[in-house]
Amino acid sequence: MDATRARTLTLVATILGSGIALLDGTIVNVALPAIQDDLGGGLAGQQWVVNAYLLTLGSLILIGGSLGDLYGERRIFALGVAGFGVASVLCAIAPTIETLVAARAVQGVTSALLTPASLALIATTFEDEKERGVAIGTWTAWGGIAAVAGPIAGGQIVDVTSWRWIFAVNVPLVAITLALIYFAVERGGTTERKGRRIDVVGAVLTALGLAGPVFALVEQPKRGWTSPVVLVGLIGGAILLAAFVVWERRTRDPMLPLGLFRSRNFSFTNVETLLVYAGLSSLFFFLTIFLQTVAGYSALESGLAGLPVTIFLFFLSSRIGALSSRFGPRLFMGVGPLIAAAGVLLLVRVDENVDYFVDLLPPMIVFGAGLALTVAPLTSTVMAEAGRGDSGIASGINNAVARVAGLLGIAVVGVAVAGRSGAELDLAGFRLGMVMTAAVVGAGGLVGLLGIRNPTLAPDEERVVSSAS
Repeated sequence: MDATRARTLTLVATILGSGIALLDGTIVNVALPAIQDDLGGGLAGQQWVVNAYLLTLGSLILIGGSLGDLYGERRIFALGVAGFGVASVLCAIAPTIETLVAARAVQGVTSALLTPASLALIATTFEDEKERGVAIGTWTAWGGIAAVAGPIAGGQIVDVTSWRWIFAVNVPLVAITLALIYFAVERGGTTERKGRRIDVVGAVLTALGLAGPVFALVEQPKRGWTSPVVLVGLIGGAILLAAFVVWERRTRDPMLPLGLFRSRNFSFTNVETLLVYAGLSSLFFFLTIFLQTVAGYSALESGLAGLPVTIFLFFLSSRIGALSSRFGPRLFMGVGPLIAAAGVLLLVRVDENVDYFVDLLPPMIVFGAGLALTVAPLTSTVMAEAGRGDSGIASGINNAVARVAGLLGIAVVGVAVAGRSGAELDLAGFRLGMVMTAAVVGAGGLVGLLGIRNPTLAPDEERVVSSAS
């Protein structure tokens, strides 16, 4: 197969594989009432249908990145995609709420394998920096589209067929992805490390260390901050993560090369990821609830509110990725979140009577433009700071930060919103939530402006940039 065609099909495979996981992470939300009607379980059952997936994904995604570096990104990516397909079938045929929750947990495990491996495959397939920037931008665009399109697709599927089809629809997409992996992704295109051992102790410490705080945040709204379960999860998780750092410093073959964090850009990029993705999750979580419970929108209509963001990501991310590789990521990673924060602040002026074109469309356009300026340069910077042998674990770290950020954003902003609104979200609580969300996203922009440094250009690249300006 022609090398250019193989690279293109490899990119398509990574987009499909990671896109299925991202889509499934958001598509379930609008189906929860139908799932409860069919399987029961009440509010707790609905929460765990979502949280079981987030818990295993957030806890194990670092391990997935490490396994990709040890055994090859192609092999781990294929294993994750195939496993995700099997878990999707188990979800679709689940006879009880308990079996559905268990199958969702398995989906999270397999997503933890395929997500970092997909981005690492791009890093090892596209060796030219400019081509890699465009490829990562394209991957980011489709990933964002999948995440935002989830509520829209889920609402339509549930309305027309059954909630079970939101899982069954993954099967043909999985089959196509596996075929592309087999025929297009070169076996020699991965970075395998011979002679290294699996860091079992590190894997256990990081899994339990992340699972504790994630579980505590999941349970906090129901149990409260003073609950022994919540306190043990938070404190125990912190102790285990500290032990993990100590172990990684001493072991011969660490799953997490701590030397990555000596890179200024790698460290600050992950801090910005934490802030921007916390704000992103908080925005769409509270906006969707507000539109349905206060403004009277249907589930499908509330999902459509994010469509402008999808459009901006689709049309701008690959271009911004290329520009970031050419001119450096600092300006994009600084200005982008500040623009996005301004878009969130525009939502403070809405009331109970929400007119889409007057009240929602302008903020979504501004937020989408800012997000499109941010995500591709952010992802490219993480991968650029990691060596080829560490691309999988670097991707895993950044993905873990993004997933944990979502839980933290909703939990922290949710505490303030609940204190203002009470048990149910109202207009005052929504406005407070948007102010806090804008502050979090804006802080990400300040981190980008003050912390990120543009890489030094080679003399020939400087001449190109100078002539272009």
